[in-house]
Amino acid sequence: MPDVIFPLDSTKPFTDQKITGHNRWHPDIPAAVHVKPGESFRLDCREWFDGFIKNDDSADDVRDAPVDIVHALSGPVGVEGAKPGDLLIVDILDVGPIPQEEGPLAGQGWGYTGIFAKENGGSFLVDQFPDAYKACWDFSGGTATSRHVPHVSFTGIVHPGLMGTAPSADLLGTWNTREAALIATDPDREPPLALPPEPNGAILGSLTGEDFDRVAGEGARTAPPRENGGNQDIKNLTKGTRVFYPVFVDGANFSVGDLHFSQGDGEITFCGAIEMGGFIDLRVDLIKGGMDTYGVSENAIFQPGNSDPQYSEWLAFSGTSVTLDGEQRYLDSQLAYQRACLHAIDYLTKFGYSPEQAYLLLGAAPIEGRFSGVVDIPNSCATVYLPTTIFDFDVSPNSVGPVQIDPGIGAARTTP
Repeated sequence: MPDVIFPLDSTKPFTDQKITGHNRWHPDIPAAVHVKPGESFRLDCREWFDGFIKNDDSADDVRDAPVDIVHALSGPVGVEGAKPGDLLIVDILDVGPIPQEEGPLAGQGWGYTGIFAKENGGSFLVDQFPDAYKACWDFSGGTATSRHVPHVSFTGIVHPGLMGTAPSADLLGTWNTREAALIATDPDREPPLALPPEPNGAILGSLTGEDFDRVAGEGARTAPPRENGGNQDIKNLTKGTRVFYPVFVDGANFSVGDLHFSQGDGEITFCGAIEMGGFIDLRVDLIKGGMDTYGVSENAIFQPGNSDPQYSEWLAFSGTSVTLDGEQRYLDSQLAYQRACLHAIDYLTKFGYSPEQAYLLLGAAPIEGRFSGVVDIPNSCATVYLPTTIFDFDVSPNSVGPVQIDPGIGAARTTP
């Protein structure tokens, strides 16, 4: 096991740790720890809401989740010799949940998936699912099961939802300018079009005083993916993956968090993976001048690992770029993927699941999402591949009709 350079005490909140991480992107957040190229090391990671979500049968916590505090990131990790224009090589050597015996937080034997309420950010299908719901998942070895979505079990595709390097001052300014312009087109929209800098809830490593106040007012929120990587939620960044990140500041200032036990493509419920706290073992190296050499001026590229669970039997659903009201859209692949997801949800309800249970399952299980056709005007075609062996009953269409399963206690709801 590599040395733990960013340890976390699971009995304490993020701000009470020996080393304080951060939850905003800014070039002036100092590196919390330092490594050399070629070094291997371990970082402990908090669950993205720092323990706010509980293992119970209520979704009040998801409804009331304080989005200003996310994401709880471990880092920044300064890499010796890294300069703007380099490529930072990050090898994922291992990643997993916190051992169960260490306490009650997500990652210690359990995790959760949540549908976010419309007023708190919403989800990919926010118009059809405007309210908050939750499913808690139990981990046994590498397998996840849930009392809230019974009759399924699947091997986790364990991965970090968020990894990235610090932006330069110019890049940060670009982010804030373009996202402010987007917000200005509909400033009262619910959910909002983007999240502007928010000093409330900011955690900025070792910064204090005037520096803290300035950076808190400028720092970019960590919710979206951007040129530095960030919250890409790519489920294939599993053990054995190598990622190449552009470097924008001296030392690269790399950070990681938002660990997932499993996830479907798109993380479609917004809190759509199985969220957990855990650990990640990494090794870093540098390609000097690599951004120019390989044309990687922005956005990470990666070589996926080969440790994903392998499924060979699927039931796939397709959708096109036509709204539920019958309006034709031109090659709208986002809409096509929404329609494919809705078709899969409708199908699963025929077996006894509620729409919310089916939606939570698609967010958590290792579904495959694909843009299958993007050139045949006017309709894009998107597809959702559902692995059939995760169910303990036959989900394939047949002449007998769908078997009726016991849906159990159902998805966790909010109190009236």
